[in-house]
Amino acid sequence: MKRENPKVNEADESGIEVTGHPKAWAAGVPGVYHSMQPALTHMGVDRARKTLLALNQKDGFDCMSCAWPDPDHRKTFEFCENGAKAVTWEATPVLVHSGFWAEHPVSELRQRSEYWLGMQGRLTEPVYKKAGADHYTPVSWEQAFTIVADKLASLPSPDRAAFYTSGRTSNEAAFLYQLFIRAYGTNNLPDCSNMCHESSGWAMGQTIGIGKATVSYGDFEKADLIIVMGQNPGTNHPRMLTALEEAKEAGCRIVAVNPLPEAGLMRYKNPQKVKGIIGRGTELADQFLQIRIGGDMALLQAVSKRVLDAEDAHPGTVLDHKFLAEHCEGLAELRAHLAGLDEAAVLAATGLQAADIDELAARYLAADKVIITWAMGITQQKKGVATIKEIINLLLLRGNMGKPGAGASPIRGHSNVQGDRTMGIWEQMPPAFLDALGEEFSFDPPRKHGFDAVETVRQMRDGGVDVFVGMGGNFVGAISDTAAAEAAMEKTALSVQISTKLNRSHTVTGAEALILPTLGRTEIDLQKSGPQFVSVEDTVCAVHASHGVVEPVAPGLLSEVAIVCRLAAAVVGDRTSADWAGFEADYDLIRDHISHVVAGCSDYNTKIRQKGGFVLPNGPRDSRTFSTPTGKAILTVNELEHVERPAGTLILQSMRSHDQFNTTIYGHNDRYRGIRKGRDVVFVNPDDLAELGLADGQHVDVHGVYADNVERVLRNYRLVSYPSAKGCAAAYYPEANVLVPLDFVAEGSQTPASKAVVVRLQPVPALEEEPTAGG
Repeated sequence: MKRENPKVNEADESGIEVTGHPKAWAAGVPGVYHSMQPALTHMGVDRARKTLLALNQKDGFDCMSCAWPDPDHRKTFEFCENGAKAVTWEATPVLVHSGFWAEHPVSELRQRSEYWLGMQGRLTEPVYKKAGADHYTPVSWEQAFTIVADKLASLPSPDRAAFYTSGRTSNEAAFLYQLFIRAYGTNNLPDCSNMCHESSGWAMGQTIGIGKATVSYGDFEKADLIIVMGQNPGTNHPRMLTALEEAKEAGCRIVAVNPLPEAGLMRYKNPQKVKGIIGRGTELADQFLQIRIGGDMALLQAVSKRVLDAEDAHPGTVLDHKFLAEHCEGLAELRAHLAGLDEAAVLAATGLQAADIDELAARYLAADKVIITWAMGITQQKKGVATIKEIINLLLLRGNMGKPGAGASPIRGHSNVQGDRTMGIWEQMPPAFLDALGEEFSFDPPRKHGFDAVETVRQMRDGGVDVFVGMGGNFVGAISDTAAAEAAMEKTALSVQISTKLNRSHTVTGAEALILPTLGRTEIDLQKSGPQFVSVEDTVCAVHASHGVVEPVAPGLLSEVAIVCRLAAAVVGDRTSADWAGFEADYDLIRDHISHVVAGCSDYNTKIRQKGGFVLPNGPRDSRTFSTPTGKAILTVNELEHVERPAGTLILQSMRSHDQFNTTIYGHNDRYRGIRKGRDVVFVNPDDLAELGLADGQHVDVHGVYADNVERVLRNYRLVSYPSAKGCAAAYYPEANVLVPLDFVAEGSQTPASKAVVVRLQPVPALEEEPTAGG
């Protein structure tokens, strides 16, 4: 099974190539090539065939690279370029051998890039770093679980441990994980949603009673207008481009709102259609509003005001009065608030012309069915929660909720982050869930709210958390304020990572550290009762099964379910009525309990075996019912605030390269933005370069500008002249996390505000222009 480790060509940033021009279209033949070339090279023909043909199929496995929903009628090749790369990354038969740990001390691994670490291959055995040691050494599974159990048992309070979850974790593993942790005695359940769509959950929960999309896959094709905000589907969820193409072909109009022009929202060359191979493809965005970073809230308020003004000019013909009267409250307060909206302040905040906003308002007024969809460009702002409430306001005014082709659509970026939350992965689960969990398993779950991701770092920093356990993901790589997060992790007594491959979080550890290797989603999971499957929930509340299709890369690997069961047996034993050994042997037993505990999941084992799975109930979508205190959707009043930019500074956003997924770096090219052989770049509008006395190709230090006077800087970054919004800049995540203070978060949700970072560019003297690592 093992293949030779591929040569790892690290980018030293000295040979970076910049074309200077972003691409005007996405996918096409290059998308096919960049999907298949890595798969064939790193997996071989047979393994590539087995995995890619099963990817996102009804009897196959769910893609781990995004939560985009699957259509009812699947194509043979139901995957995108980044989905193929994610499968290749996980299913590679390249292995980390036992001798690796003796050859590479942790201090050396810490100097390696995310790309180099991941390219070493799949993890195959538990390894342990003793306190004071600089090497991991292999240990048995029994030893590993004993180390964790002894450390957790020694803590003076269960609240001195935190248990992180990545969105790739299955429903079954997530349900058992939160059960284990609550049986241990804490609600410290930070997860990746805290860092991405927590703002969506807060805003939607407070206004319509559910923090999930109120649309289905089929609604996109039925919409008259789709407004895409703060989102780059061409890189982050490319299969969405097919849904947008289908909507466009059905007569829908599309508006893109973003500080950067993104190829995937300009023109899509569908590689499964003739016109996507030899033709021009499909023009997607009918209007592109190149908004100033942080100006989205002002834009939405301005459009809502224009809608209300149109109603005043033509009473009874614009607003959906029946819907508003029967299902909503707060209209009078919203009217009064927006009556005083300052148009000059709106234009300053957005960087747009009044005519641009007029055109968007006219499109909205002409459309009977509207979907507004967004991602982290909206959620990761200081006013992210309020901005999403303004999205809901605009939709409610004309009844764009609970009817075909209309609704709110946050797009999740991780494959099962929504399912994990449904299964109880949240530090603030409501009493009804905890009551049902306690009754099902004969114990009293803790009620005190636990720590989210940012609070976990604060607690580790301040000595309040001694043990950190991560179920997947790359916590220190993903969270804001990199230096603070890493220093905090190093203060813990024990850090545990459950992972398929190496990443930064394995190199920044507690005094003691464990790495527990796990099966990937692509692999056959054989337990005592036979082959098992798991389930996941996508971004439109559809739940479906995922079956591994290839043999595990190494013997002795445990599934996430098995790891959780054995940890729980070692740590909490019989404190509950949970049958941990039985759960590991037969995942149907887990789903039986999910049926009794999780709302909307009754008869889970039957429904999950239906072709295509089932859809969870959604009040706003299904029946225009809203689980708010009054039972009505709430139109809200939000005070306008935009990001101030002092003279000589820019507002910077972090973003992904096309050649990465979250913190996983597949390569050093971002072909849609014209970057090759490097990542240490900052994209700046050419007019801003001129005003700042800087030049394309020059090297600068990028300094964060904050009142706490802590130095946060990216060293020696190459300037790239780029058509970004005036006054705005961009750099790649996760490197740019170093610039985001830990306490700089969205109000209410505590999501890191990575899309509104004020920076100053300091030229690097020519003699010092030698490449260094960011951070």
